[in-house]
Amino acid sequence: MTQIVFSWIKVVCILVMVSIGTLKPLMAQIENVLQLHPQNPHYFLYQNKPMVLVGSGEHYGSIINLDFDYKTYLRTISQKDFNVTRVFMGAYVEKLGDFGITRNNIAPQEGRLLLPWARSKTPGYVLGGNKFDLTVWDDAYFTRLKEFMTEATRLDIIVEINLFSSYYEDGWRYSAFNRSNNINQTDTIVSKSVNTLANGNILKHQEMYVRKLVQELQPFGNFYFEIQNEPWWDQSEETVVWNEYGSAKDWFTQIQIVSQKSREWQARVADWIREEERKLVIKPHLISQNVSNFYYPVADTDANVSIFNFHYALPKAVTDNYYLNKVVGFNETGFAGREDKTYRRQAWRFLMAGGGLFNHLDYSFSVGNETGRDTSYKAPGGGSSTLRKQLSVLKHFFDRIGFINLSPDASVVQTAPGAISYALSDRKSQWVIYWESITSSIYDLTINLPRGIYEAEWFDVTTGKSIQKVSVGNGKLSVPGNGEDRVVVIRKISAGK
Repeated sequence: MTQIVFSWIKVVCILVMVSIGTLKPLMAQIENVLQLHPQNPHYFLYQNKPMVLVGSGEHYGSIINLDFDYKTYLRTISQKDFNVTRVFMGAYVEKLGDFGITRNNIAPQEGRLLLPWARSKTPGYVLGGNKFDLTVWDDAYFTRLKEFMTEATRLDIIVEINLFSSYYEDGWRYSAFNRSNNINQTDTIVSKSVNTLANGNILKHQEMYVRKLVQELQPFGNFYFEIQNEPWWDQSEETVVWNEYGSAKDWFTQIQIVSQKSREWQARVADWIREEERKLVIKPHLISQNVSNFYYPVADTDANVSIFNFHYALPKAVTDNYYLNKVVGFNETGFAGREDKTYRRQAWRFLMAGGGLFNHLDYSFSVGNETGRDTSYKAPGGGSSTLRKQLSVLKHFFDRIGFINLSPDASVVQTAPGAISYALSDRKSQWVIYWESITSSIYDLTINLPRGIYEAEWFDVTTGKSIQKVSVGNGKLSVPGNGEDRVVVIRKISAGK
């Protein structure tokens, strides 16, 4: 009897050990999937570390452009401790010269475009080569995608997987979904209807494409899906002029509100992602919606969406939507000149307003310039090694301050004459204030802190170096040095008398 019991104990132990061995990969996969931080969902959690995403990345062609050396590019951004990049997956491509971009990564040279679909034997793709067969996958594409994701995983870089895009003026002409570019007799429709539910038989091919990408990407945890790039561009429900002093027809003055048709289609895409993930029994990956340009108070939120991304964003995009308790991101810059300080200040303003993601569109990266040292580019934006150093300072600063315990604090700065300011705090022991002068003179800040004794340390936002430690007294905080933007960390030393 004793021997029988002992044998059963051995069997149970073996089963437990096998179960543990089976569970280890599953537990690792669950643990390492990017998610919202459970303590503060305005930020991320990845590999058990709180994370704010900061990047300065190429123009989205790492996968589809065979000439782009993505390994050199990923190493370059990793050296600055950037932890996010954005890639277009192939539903949308551009032609050389589009948007005035001289070296455009999502406009490969003829014969160097790689899409998820295999080429057929029928000539006639508008940008050269044979048409595509939307029912046959190109293995070379998915091999390159997985190799890219493996390298990004190794370097702790989060990837925004951008599934679709608006087609603007001519982009629909180049899409594989367009009837003229495939052998599958997709329906002939106008471009603004492509990313809606009224797109005929194109919808089934979109669904196959999304589900295939979910399947292929399921081993990786270092990414989130973005449903569509700039859906408001060709599916605007209404346009609101936010700057009445510009032309009402100029998009720089407009907030374009996404149509109901677009929102319904985006909800369907999110459902495809979630359905496929449930079938695969994997932890859900985060889903992003690209909401608007500049700012907009989000309405009709989809429960599947955890990240709300804006382009050319103002801090108001964060403050209007902070109550959603999701990440608010600024994932494309541009159209504001080439000066480094413009984009540096955009980044500091946005993250100090409570945003959790900032990704600069950096045109100094291109084929042959994967280290980002090209200064001769022509494009509607900026990018340089100097700017990346400055954005790296921002990333390192946030890593040091324990941001997961902080939230926007509109009460700490009572007055900031001649300057704009944004503040984060835990309301108890730490306050962080970003200060940006808009005048040649410098004035003290009037601040509101609980009773206590404090120390304040000012930092240079371009170098990260400490400038000066100053005392805080009688509700006044002096600003040292010249009129450049800077940041101060105030810490409570004791409760005082």
